[in-house]
Amino acid sequence: MTLAEPGPPRNACRDIQEPTMRRTTRTATSSDIATATASGWQTMRRVAPYLWPDGQAWIKRRVVLALAFLVVAKLVSVTTPWLYKLAVDSLAGEAPDTGLMLGLGAAGLVVAYGLARLGAVLFAELRDAIFVRVGQRAIRRLAIETFTHIHRLSLRYHITRKTGGLSRVIERGVKGVDFLLRFMLFSIGPLILELGMVAVIFALVFGWQYSAVVIVTIALYVWFTFAVTEWRVKLRREMNDQDTDANQKAIDSLLNFETVKYFNAEAREADRYDGAMRQYETAAVKTGLSLSLLNVGQAFLITAGLVIVMVMSARGVQAGTLTVGDFVMVNAYMIQITLPLGFLGTVYREIRQALVDMGEMFGLLTQPAEVVDAPDAKPLVVHAGNIVFDNVRFAYEPNREILKGLSFTLAPGQKLALVGHSGSGKSTIGRLLFRFYDVTQGAIRIDGQDLREVTQASLHAQIGVVPQDTVLFNDTIRYNIAYGRDGATEAEVVAAARAARIHDFVASLPEGYDTTVGERGLKLSGGEKQRVGIARTLLKNPPILILDEATSALDTQTERSIQDSLREMGEGRSVIAIAHRLSTIADADLILVLAEGRVVESGQHETLLQQNGVYAAMWLRQVMEDGDFAGPPPAGEDLPGRAPAAELPPDGTWRRAPKH
Repeated sequence: MTLAEPGPPRNACRDIQEPTMRRTTRTATSSDIATATASGWQTMRRVAPYLWPDGQAWIKRRVVLALAFLVVAKLVSVTTPWLYKLAVDSLAGEAPDTGLMLGLGAAGLVVAYGLARLGAVLFAELRDAIFVRVGQRAIRRLAIETFTHIHRLSLRYHITRKTGGLSRVIERGVKGVDFLLRFMLFSIGPLILELGMVAVIFALVFGWQYSAVVIVTIALYVWFTFAVTEWRVKLRREMNDQDTDANQKAIDSLLNFETVKYFNAEAREADRYDGAMRQYETAAVKTGLSLSLLNVGQAFLITAGLVIVMVMSARGVQAGTLTVGDFVMVNAYMIQITLPLGFLGTVYREIRQALVDMGEMFGLLTQPAEVVDAPDAKPLVVHAGNIVFDNVRFAYEPNREILKGLSFTLAPGQKLALVGHSGSGKSTIGRLLFRFYDVTQGAIRIDGQDLREVTQASLHAQIGVVPQDTVLFNDTIRYNIAYGRDGATEAEVVAAARAARIHDFVASLPEGYDTTVGERGLKLSGGEKQRVGIARTLLKNPPILILDEATSALDTQTERSIQDSLREMGEGRSVIAIAHRLSTIADADLILVLAEGRVVESGQHETLLQQNGVYAAMWLRQVMEDGDFAGPPPAGEDLPGRAPAAELPPDGTWRRAPKH
């Protein structure tokens, strides 16, 4: 006759051995752990409103019903050893003549025992099925709230953070919420409830001594598990650091495959990688040994508690105060409550990590947006496209001012060009106009409306930008062009492509507009990417256009071809062109020459050349670099001053813009 509930006792932690495959997942550092301990409850309080939202009665009903099924599942679970005891007593002839025993008999009790085990599983699965929608909805709401908030943050924040790091924060935070919901609510919570029930049953049926042994055993087990896990976290962190180092060396070597070949360094790279892997091996061995120590210690404590209780119950059977069924029931209860404890070390570590990850995600949500709409902000209404910069001052950092009292006016339908050496503030003007930042002093107005008094969404809708490097989504050409206006029809997409002079190229591709452009559009050439960018800006059809060095990264032939499209694109619009190559803006209605955040020259192309100043010197240098005629470049930098007359070609050809 078996004296234990069917199923051998085992350490559940052995079933979830730490992966032998190397991972690059992040382990909480000691500072993270301290932060998580301090803010763990705050983090969980942040999650609570998503599980119990105001005005969402159906979610609250599901939560209550899931908790009810949880309690029922545990009530059924703690009755199974009792039914097992009755069946054993019936077979041993020690069962009392109760109505239950007479009605069911030994076979009936065994069937009832099986049904109880099945019922415990059934109610637990019903609990999960009812709650899964609540949990997934909470995860989705948290993810979209974080994602939306990140888009709301300023450009200053994004250029100081790694995009991959932000995506990992969201990913880890969402997974942390999912883990916390599953294990805290449906693993740790039910386990605590079951332990409490078993302790009460032991106290009422067998005496307080049994409950005391159970409580002390569990307390020692938890203390030992937490203490060893704290130590193992440090070992895991060291192993992960070595893993990351080896992984980075491997990726770096593979990315520089050609360089490795050029210098015949295959063996050197292999030794370098092996050195990193050797350190990882040492750390991984320590981690594996610490896991074995944890498992042995847990098994010792659980076995010691089990043996003590079993000895007490065996003496009770010998004394005649307990039946064989009681002995079996004690064993079954001990196994039932100790099996889940095998997961405790892993669950404890993962819960702490989840709290750290969730804390990082909630930290993003508390990050304030630098540029926000005024409480009484109104939509921007563009009647003509008149743009005024009125004594604008701006600094990225308090001690380094970029724009110093800049003032100019762009009349409706005209083209304004901004030129100057690197760092003069050209691109900053475009960013301020798009309101990536707010001005430090002064004002920017469009048709008399201060940008700080209109909504950002309406402002962005009225401005189109063609950047120096057009970045495309890893999707089809159709998707990237249609991105210019939500809901654009196929005919509108094709019309925009024709206007950007890329339709014929797209039509020649085997998959046409369904051709995937690759990561960041790398399957297309620079000129093709720029034309796709022009097409989607044309589809947006904004009254104001910013060309931020739109052709500076292209070769001369492609640049001249793209310039024709940009010139047609700007017709009837207010255009601000930021340029490095002066030949691309020679047709501008007004050219501003910037130096150190100030306008040092202004006027049209011919007028500025006649002044023989900064613009003329820049023009001469570029014409000579293009090889239009022989002669040494003028000396000096692109700073305020005049071009030496002796260095200017006497025939005046340097004044003419090249033909495109």
